[in-house]
Amino acid sequence: MEPRWLDDDEMRTWLQVIALAEVLPARLDAQVRQDSGLTHFEYQVLAMLSEAPERTLRMSWLARRANSTLPRLSHVVKRLEDRGLVSRSRSDLDARATDAVLTDEGWAKIVSAAPHHVSFVREHVLDQLTPGQVRALGEIAGAVLRSLDPSGDLTMRAADAPH
Repeated sequence: MEPRWLDDDEMRTWLQVIALAEVLPARLDAQVRQDSGLTHFEYQVLAMLSEAPERTLRMSWLARRANSTLPRLSHVVKRLEDRGLVSRSRSDLDARATDAVLTDEGWAKIVSAAPHHVSFVREHVLDQLTPGQVRALGEIAGAVLRSLDPSGDLTMRAADAPH
């Protein structure tokens, strides 16, 4: 079967999506490192924990939400634990599971880092768009995510996670 090749408009759009997928993560990581000494992935882990009830999430859920393997997440959480930003404990609900808990120091770190991060996101992404484009971007991202992640693991909010 012959592939449906991209026309000129589709190719131009696709190349812009690919460029955005490459440039944005690197710029986010650089911004967070400069302003808080965290990697963007570490920032995301702390942010997810900050939004969770009792600042606690099961490690397996946190790995799915962070689009990470459990071994990678465990390595990062260990680094955060060594810095006093996160602790790990046995789950109260399932003794086989481990919970990640945001410490008071972790809370202070995310509270300090968040304003810089939000400013960057506003300046370089949201403020470049009209309100209609912001809504459309959300709808577009949602449609693509539903195709790539039909289970919805990446779109579940931390507050809705099992713990």
